[in-house]
Amino acid sequence: MSGDVPGSGPADMPPGDPALAPSETVLPQSEWSAAPIRAAQLRVLHLEDNILDHELVRSALEDQLTPTPEFLQVEDEAGFRAALQDFRPHLILSDFSLPSYDGLSAFELAHRLTPHVPFIIVTGAMGEEVAVDTLRRGVTDYVLKQRLERLTPAVRRALAEHAERDRRRLAEAEIRGLNGALQQRLQQVEQLNAVAEERRLKQEDTARQLAESLTMQKTFLAETSHELRTPLTALLGYLRRLEREAGESQTLSDAQRVAQNMTRLVNDLLQLTRGELVQNTEQHFVDLTELLRAVGRDYGVQVHAQALEIVADPGRLTQVFVNLVGNAVRVCGSPALVEIRAEQHLGENNAPEICVRIVDHGPGIPDDVKPRIFDKFYRGKEAGSAGLGLTIAQQVVSAHMGSLRVVDTPGGGATFEVCLPALDEDDEDDLALLGAELDAEA
Repeated sequence: MSGDVPGSGPADMPPGDPALAPSETVLPQSEWSAAPIRAAQLRVLHLEDNILDHELVRSALEDQLTPTPEFLQVEDEAGFRAALQDFRPHLILSDFSLPSYDGLSAFELAHRLTPHVPFIIVTGAMGEEVAVDTLRRGVTDYVLKQRLERLTPAVRRALAEHAERDRRRLAEAEIRGLNGALQQRLQQVEQLNAVAEERRLKQEDTARQLAESLTMQKTFLAETSHELRTPLTALLGYLRRLEREAGESQTLSDAQRVAQNMTRLVNDLLQLTRGELVQNTEQHFVDLTELLRAVGRDYGVQVHAQALEIVADPGRLTQVFVNLVGNAVRVCGSPALVEIRAEQHLGENNAPEICVRIVDHGPGIPDDVKPRIFDKFYRGKEAGSAGLGLTIAQQVVSAHMGSLRVVDTPGGGATFEVCLPALDEDDEDDLALLGAELDAEA
């Protein structure tokens, strides 16, 4: 913009548009506006009767804009009108006074046909009042020919404002569309409210019935578990005594296996009736390595673990590892295909943790089953389980602020990984002090 007049009027505040002539057609916005305009697309229409002035203007822009814009020069109204329809400019430059035409008339025509294309007057002389009047009418800017160094900044500013208006128009159109869609949604919501309220009342009644049924189910499971636990324990004792007296046989082995499965089922049912989450734990210092070795001896499974100690409930942890190891041996069919590995390392946030992995080389667990394997009563293809052991194991681990997950074993099989918080430095000091006190008492 020329330094003679500060500021410029916005190009989207034109005077009242006169009626279009019968031969005039307003171009659709998609024909003349592309937001944002890339430099490679820039088409400049120059209304100028002096070829030398046109070359000066063209040279001033070509030296500053990359890539080079495409120019079209016209010098009268007929050429200007045709260029608006055929050339479809992104920017219009116009002299203020021409022999048979003038810049304001050209602006009014351009504003009727292409209302949002930036229009800059490039003239040799213009008084301050005239300049202010052109800006008030809606001309984007003006530049004096003797100060063409200001042309490129004026063009860039005009194109930037034009692109911003395009973005604003698109945003406003999108908002209007979203508002319309929102109104439709609100109407649908209002229509569904009555139905939803009726369904809510029915669901509340159903929920009450389900709660009563769940309470009855838990009561039944607890009573049944207690009633079955004593005779099953006695039955297992008789079977083992009979095996010692009469010797091993397939029939006795099968009977013991069935009794063990039933005992496991009863214990799982009883655990379920005690609460959805295992929250009551009696935690103290535990020799985790010895606990794992005891489980390994019970099932004939090898244990690879360094000396590890942890604060936990030993009974609950034994329940977890017995469950996981028993499942692995049962699925693999042989304890030789199962092993226990334990180590301490830094976990998330560099916090020490102990990870125990029950690794088996059996058939593995399909990917579609893994997300459901810890659900209550989910058994998959395994018939010797109540589908509660993994659920309870996960609850016990969570009660110890740990995590339980299953991953594939390299080469085939499944690995259950139990990660628990390790002792921090304060806990280790307490443990050492306790050991010293016990030694002193001994």
